[in-house]
Amino acid sequence: MSLYKNFFNVGAMTLLSRILGFVRDILMASVLGTGLAADAFFAAFRFPNLFRRIFAEGAFNAAFIPMFAKSLEQQGEEEAKLLAGRIISWLVVVLLILTVLAIIFMPSLMKLFVPGFVADKEKFEFTVLLTRICFPYLAAMSLMAAYGAILNGMGKFLAAAFAPVLLNIVLIGFLIVLVFIANADAKTAGFWLAIGIVIAGVAQFLLVYWAVRKMGFLPKFTFPRLDKDVKKFWLLALPVVLSGGVTQINLFIGTIIASTAGGAISILYYADRLYQLPLGLIGIAIGVVLLPELSRHLKGKRFEQAQVVMDQSLLFALLLCLPATAGLIALAHPIISTLFERGAFDAQATILTSNALIAFSFGLPAFVLIKLFQPGFFARDDTKTPTYFAIISVIVNISLSLALFPILQHVGIAIATSIAAWVNVSLLIFTLSRRGHYQLSFSQIKKYILMIIISVALAILLIGLANVFKLLLAGENGFLLQIISLGGVIGIGAVAYFIVIHIFKVQNIGQIFTALKRS
Repeated sequence: MSLYKNFFNVGAMTLLSRILGFVRDILMASVLGTGLAADAFFAAFRFPNLFRRIFAEGAFNAAFIPMFAKSLEQQGEEEAKLLAGRIISWLVVVLLILTVLAIIFMPSLMKLFVPGFVADKEKFEFTVLLTRICFPYLAAMSLMAAYGAILNGMGKFLAAAFAPVLLNIVLIGFLIVLVFIANADAKTAGFWLAIGIVIAGVAQFLLVYWAVRKMGFLPKFTFPRLDKDVKKFWLLALPVVLSGGVTQINLFIGTIIASTAGGAISILYYADRLYQLPLGLIGIAIGVVLLPELSRHLKGKRFEQAQVVMDQSLLFALLLCLPATAGLIALAHPIISTLFERGAFDAQATILTSNALIAFSFGLPAFVLIKLFQPGFFARDDTKTPTYFAIISVIVNISLSLALFPILQHVGIAIATSIAAWVNVSLLIFTLSRRGHYQLSFSQIKKYILMIIISVALAILLIGLANVFKLLLAGENGFLLQIISLGGVIGIGAVAYFIVIHIFKVQNIGQIFTALKRS
């Protein structure tokens, strides 16, 4: 149960981060709304965040962790520490060069990133300013991811999982001052929030640096040399720029296309935040824990244990993400209304955002399964195959986004992103199966089909409950009653789901509680 223990621990930290993130976004929606300042800020924040997830959390982890695990298994801790020092020294040089160049050439980069802003001089210049302020966040978070990868490779997950909580704590602090004390306008709030992002990035890096140092595993910086290990690292890492960050790349493409319509970027941002909650709790928890676990078993030639790890991960993923998908689709409007509809975020924004959330939610299982099946390639030092599939996914996303955006606007972009994710995960599953790296038994397939049927029934139940409690969910009787009502509907649905899961012997509830207790 140690695998589930790590899933639950990482998931718990992610849940805490997401809860604080919703508090942050509620305050942010109130002060920024969906206008010029909101579009500029979210575009500025998404730009370094995109590179962080692709290069730091994607490419770095996918290439570094299998190499680090192999060094630990075959050469010992001292050699693994030397390897980490050589690779992180290169990372520092690359980050320094990238940050300086990006800040200098930011206007040109923003013309590519948000071409729809160029015609509005005020909006474009404000976006460039905020992105220049935010961009050093990439360097801080990349180093945080590097030191976090060392912790994860050693089987220590909590410090790196807790680090994102600091981002939300810092930004909530800034927002409380801006909303309740300074009574700032939207542009002033956007400026100070950009500064807060950089401060939060530094705080996250210092946390994991302290954890690595406390563990006595602090790698030493060396003059960057291109030895065989470093060459192998870059050969493994570069393809993952596409494969490891394909979901973010597809969202990035959507941002470019959405920039041509006013308010579309901020609407997609708020919808993205909602489905990122279960994706973070399930997909990120699996991605963080599975890659080092799988790498250690494969490098140690423990192939049966590697199969067990994949089986447990898939069961954990579908057991939670299927009901989450049903819930987001059925309750999209009341969720958005409860969390965001106040201040500058009006009823029309709720409708537009909930439509985007429904479209994104259909892709949620695929987003999670990508996190699960890509490590099956990365742990075997194969970063090229997922890259080819990522390229296909990106082509599908671009084609569908361009075709659907003129008709469906922001919803078309969300639909394209979801379909592209399903194409990607289908290719991953088929290839792993064809190579004999992962096979599902008939009983497993039967179990997962039953999960899907139960989740569809759950969606129908939740729609019915939402209609019964329609007046309470409307918010006319106050926010507290609204959120209690929404929580009650979700709670009833969750209890019903797990009771049915237990009755039909899909998963024993007692085993779930045992795993939770042990974690």
